Order: sequence, then C-alpha cells, then structure tokens
Amino acid sequence: MALSERLSNFLARKAVTYRQMEIRPVENLDAAVIASGRPQHEFVRASLLIDITGVVMAVHRFDSSLDLDAVARFTGRRLQPLTARQAARLFADCQPGFVPPIGGAWDVPVLLDEDAASADQVVFSGGTSSSLLEMDGRSLRLALAGARAGNLVIRGQGADSYSALTLEEVADQLQKLYRLPPMPALALRILRLTSNNQATAKELAEMIEFDPSLTAQIMRYARSALFNYPGKITSVQEAVTRVLGFDRVAHIALGIASVRAFDVPRDGTLGMDNFWRHSLYCAFLSQSLAAECGRDKGLAYLCGLLHNFGLLLVGHLFPAEFEELEALRESNPEASMQSLEQEVFGHGDGQDILAVGHGAIGGILHRLWQLPEPVIKAAGMHQHMGYRGDHEEYVQLVQLANALLKEKGVGDEFNPDDAPALAKALNLPAEALERAQREVERVASDLDVLASSLAR
Repeated sequence: MALSERLSNFLARKAVTYRQMEIRPVENLDAAVIASGRPQHEFVRASLLIDITGVVMAVHRFDSSLDLDAVARFTGRRLQPLTARQAARLFADCQPGFVPPIGGAWDVPVLLDEDAASADQVVFSGGTSSSLLEMDGRSLRLALAGARAGNLVIRGQGADSYSALTLEEVADQLQKLYRLPPMPALALRILRLTSNNQATAKELAEMIEFDPSLTAQIMRYARSALFNYPGKITSVQEAVTRVLGFDRVAHIALGIASVRAFDVPRDGTLGMDNFWRHSLYCAFLSQSLAAECGRDKGLAYLCGLLHNFGLLLVGHLFPAEFEELEALRESNPEASMQSLEQEVFGHGDGQDILAVGHGAIGGILHRLWQLPEPVIKAAGMHQHMGYRGDHEEYVQLVQLANALLKEKGVGDEFNPDDAPALAKALNLPAEALERAQREVERVASDLDVLASSLAR
C-alpha cells in the first residue's frame, strides 16, 4: 500500500531521502514493529497532544513514553493527548494508529525528543497499516526542520543493555541479585500430587482441607453460578467429584496457594484484584478456546491462570517501581506493557535485566518452580506476538484470550492485538470465537465475584 498522500508529497518537496518498506497489513504500530523484524529502538513514533492553543506532535523513540510534566516544563503549556476521533479528523489520509512522525506534512508543529534527534537510523510508520519508512538521521532532521528539541520522555531506557542478555543469563542474574520467593509449601504439595497419575480425589480434598482459607475459597468456587450445580455441596471431596473435577480443583488450588508467595497491593490497575480478574477470565477463555481447537482444556486453563505471575513477582520485589509502572500504565494506554517496563527497569545497576518484561520473568519463576513446560512457555512468551516454537499452541491460546479480553477492558494491556491472525494460527473459525465470547459474557459477573473473593 502507498504512503499517505500528504507525507509522500511533503518528502518529495523537501527532497528527503528514504526507503519504503512493505509489510503485511497489521492492526497497530506494535504489530508493525514485530512484522518488520527490526529492533524496537530503531523506531520513532508520533504522540499527538492538544491544548487551547492547538495541536502539537511529539516525536520520540517507539520504546519510550512521554513525560507530560517534562513537556509542560519545556513548552510552558499543559498539553493533553489528542483523542482518536480528533486525530482521525486531522490526519484523514492516514489509517488510525499509523500517523507518521513528520508533522510538517500536516502543518503541525513538532517537539523532538533528544534521543530521537541524535539517532543514526530510524524506522517509522508511512501512514498505512502495511507501509514503513526507513531513513538516516540526517534525513530525519531535514524532514523535521524547525522542530524544537528537548527532553520529553521518561529517561532511563535501557534497550541496548538488556537486548544482549539471553533468558538464561537473566535467570542466572535474577537468582544472584534477588531473593526469589520459593513456591509455597502447600502449592508444592499440590503440584507433586497432580504429577502422580494414581492420585485420588480423596487425597486432593484432604490436602486442601488442611488449609481452612483454601477450603473456603474452593467451596465458594464450586457453589458459584459458574457451574449451576443443583444439589448441596458440603465438602471439598464433593466439590471435586460432583462439580469441578480433579484437574480444575487442582489448578485453581495451585493458583491460590502460589499467589501467597507475593506481597502486592489489592487496588490499582495492576493490583491483586485486577490480577485475579484477568487471570480467571483468561483461564476460562483459554479453556473454552482449547475445547474448540482440540487442545488439552485443563492445561490451557492452567496456562491462562498462571501466565501473569511475573507481574506479581515484579510488584513483590520492587514496590516503588511497581507503583511507577502502574502510573505509566494508566497514563499511556496506547503503549505496550513491555515498552513501559523497559522504561521503568532500564536503569542499570542490575535492574536492567527486568526490562525483558514481566512475561519472561514469570517464565523464569515458573521454571524455577518446576511447573509444566506449556505453562512456562505461556508465561514467558505471551508478550511476544508471532512466537513460534515449543508449545506455541498454548502461547497462542493465551495471547488470543488476552486479545479478546482487551475488547472488554480486562487485562493490563489496552492496545489492540491481531486476534484474526492468532485465530488462524490455531485453525479457529470466527464462529468458534463468537461461541467462546458468548460463554464468557454469560459468566462474567460470576467471574468478577470470584476474583474479588480470591484477592482477599
């Protein structure tokens, strides 16, 4: 697809040299970065801001987020993000979410972050879902002639430092630098029991009933409207044999017991309430999708339930940085969670290893805890769209579940994913997705109540 018309005309008029790159059509700029195969730190993007005086375009690296306080100090203006509707009106020849960072083509003044201004080579959107432009730093500065350059973003990105680390090195450094929580004793006993093919419902029930709090939560789960069991349930063993089944009880009990390893606040976008809500919705939807495509439903449920544990580990180890991450999440809904984590944790002194993202950190923790390989992969790779490798179908199930849940405002990511591509990879037709989504809608209120009770 061609570039946006105004961008093409502007670059020709200014005699700016560039190379056009074609990619498959994608849903958003995050997906375009992945499809390009180029490193994130080579990309620059436009953030659109407005106040009573007018619209301003801030140009900065893709793996950074604006510091609106810094922008206010630099400009003397209290600028706020432009709405999607306003942006669509102003940049009518661009597809939504793909505005090129060349404000002059639309007569919009530009603020240029110093990191982007000093780049040797950049890649950015050409205004459509299938076009990217590559140009050298000199050409970018020519295209942005007249822009005001300054410090506009939250400093401390560590893209170059963490990209050289392998996950094995990250795991090694994590264990050396930080005291990682061991799997709680009860969770470990449940895990060992479930690995025994001869284990009985009676043994599982007795293990759970040893813990009054866990017993109450399992009983509450079994009695919920999720299952609509018509009879009376008086024991955990009845919950296992009559309502939930061995695997489901074992998995939810394992999740509840494992969460006790972390000290994370209940409230907030990334707090324990929303963690449980996200996890239960993702587990339920992953299980439903697995049934549609012939995968192991119990394993898919466990993958969805435990895929976000890395976020709890980050909150447990670094409460101050976790609070900063939460503030960034709320103020930058269009940014990927991984890019925000890079900003918060790319500060050196060993913390740059955490900039690999909570997914990879969770996978490392799950491996340390000796959880099943598909669960490790689902946690470790759920932030990586386009993953191909061991147990990819379970990674894709979690990714697809999360993509569908974003449409309902559930989860810690708000930017859209390419759900059709994920469904295609799993050979799931549109009607299968619709059935799974209807089923989630049917039980949504019950999942909300259950999540609130589990977070206590």
